[in-house]
Amino acid sequence: MSLVSKWGPRVAQSLLGLVFLVFGLNFFLHFLPQPPHPKEAAPFIEGLMSSGFVFPLIKVIEVTAGLALLTNRFVPLALTLLAPIIITITGFHFLLAPAYAVPIILLVLELYLAWSYRAAFAPMLRARVSPAASAEGAPAGQAATAR
Repeated sequence: MSLVSKWGPRVAQSLLGLVFLVFGLNFFLHFLPQPPHPKEAAPFIEGLMSSGFVFPLIKVIEVTAGLALLTNRFVPLALTLLAPIIITITGFHFLLAPAYAVPIILLVLELYLAWSYRAAFAPMLRARVSPAASAEGAPAGQAATAR
């Protein structure tokens, strides 16, 4: 096992978790200054803020997923929850507030970790699956037969 395959996912997980934990907490605790957004981004930001619940919900997800990544718990779930947030961050910075380094780094870390945990995502990517068996005794993964 190479050094990269051994430590790469853990380092990427820690970096991604730290970013989302810090910036998620910053929304609630205001310990980092917030730079002004370009005027093109104002309607988007104002829309999210005026809803009253979208930004707090996103930030709670960021903090929770960041903690999950840092503690190595529920990592595939955390990556799944962060994926649409990272896509939105990337779109925001590519289209409304040009800054490319941070969104590209976040996207690369997310994709690398998704690839590293691809076995956990494989069941979600099957075209056809059966629902879980009922509690009547059929093993999970096997369809219960009609009686």
